[in-house]
Amino acid sequence: MAYTDRQATTLALAHALSAAERGLAVIPLSRTKLPALRSPHRDDPDPAGPRCHGECGRFGHGVYDASADPIRIRELFAAAPWATGYGIACGLPPYHLIGVDLDTKSGTNSSTALRELALRHLFTIPETVVVRTPSGGRHLWLTGPPDVVVPNSAGRLAPGIDIRGAGGYLVGPGSRTDHGVYTTAPGTTHLAPAPCPPSLLRLLVPPPRPPHAHPNPPVPGDHGRGLVQFVLSAHEGQRNTRLFWAACRAYENGIGAALADPLTEAALGTGLSEHEARATIASAARMTGHQP
Repeated sequence: MAYTDRQATTLALAHALSAAERGLAVIPLSRTKLPALRSPHRDDPDPAGPRCHGECGRFGHGVYDASADPIRIRELFAAAPWATGYGIACGLPPYHLIGVDLDTKSGTNSSTALRELALRHLFTIPETVVVRTPSGGRHLWLTGPPDVVVPNSAGRLAPGIDIRGAGGYLVGPGSRTDHGVYTTAPGTTHLAPAPCPPSLLRLLVPPPRPPHAHPNPPVPGDHGRGLVQFVLSAHEGQRNTRLFWAACRAYENGIGAALADPLTEAALGTGLSEHEARATIASAARMTGHQP
């Protein structure tokens, strides 16, 4: 068994490095499909405090550890020698990956449900990468626009259809789990992820929240500083996504206007241009129902 696990880890690392060559950010997974590295904060005395997304510099933050840097990937797998698979982070450049998970839960036919949605909303699923799951399901890989954040959802689109978006991950082909191996469907290995049809994308993005009055806008305080630090600690390939996420949280908490300049400064410190940073923050404002 020990030899089999070592072999599975070696293969998983090889597949993960191959995915990274295509620009995909990855993390090691255990046989349960969960991130292989446990949180370094699991024993923190204040679990209700601000959640760390990797700002501490240690491994164990799930999808926030994801990287396309081969050196960092080897370090991640070295820290998790029991890993037998890898996860591919969604929502990150260059693909801004969106995963459509067609499950095989009893009593549902997710493929039929997707076809019905396509007919009703006048879109066609393009030829794209398809990954087969050990249970008989399928993962369709699509790409999204860089300024649109698709949230994760389970069954919201239709029964048996789960969506993997920003902050989520897909189990990569070649991963070994307790139930079997994930494989790329024949005829799709050579394909690049195809753009998500606009009509489908509109279904995946929740409508903007109505603007709320904030008679006494809260002072940014510790929460605001945490969002700024979250942007500052972004690795290359995460900068735009982290900035958008932080700006959305800021506007949702009524401190978007106050944090616009600090977030822009933080983004400039990670290498984004001022134009890119301002555009991303403005997009977050619109997405949350606010005027930038």
